[in-house]
Amino acid sequence: MELMTGSTLPETGFLRLPQIVGDPGDRPPVPALIPVSKSTWWAGVKSGRYPCPVKLGPRITAWRVEDIRRLIQDSSV
Repeated sequence: MELMTGSTLPETGFLRLPQIVGDPGDRPPVPALIPVSKSTWWAGVKSGRYPCPVKLGPRITAWRVEDIRRLIQDSSV
């Protein structure tokens, strides 16, 4: 799996799914940190390959930046 570097990520905070897997239809397009489809991402969350999300509200799901950084670092080794 080819990954982009997470050097532009903040030290702490949360990321929504389009910020992780990208959104080419957005203006401007959002590049993928982890280039997989949304369904592949959710299957990976279910299997434990990707980090568990945090519910910030009834319709808001996000992931901790620290977990995404760790995933990128562990995958690039």
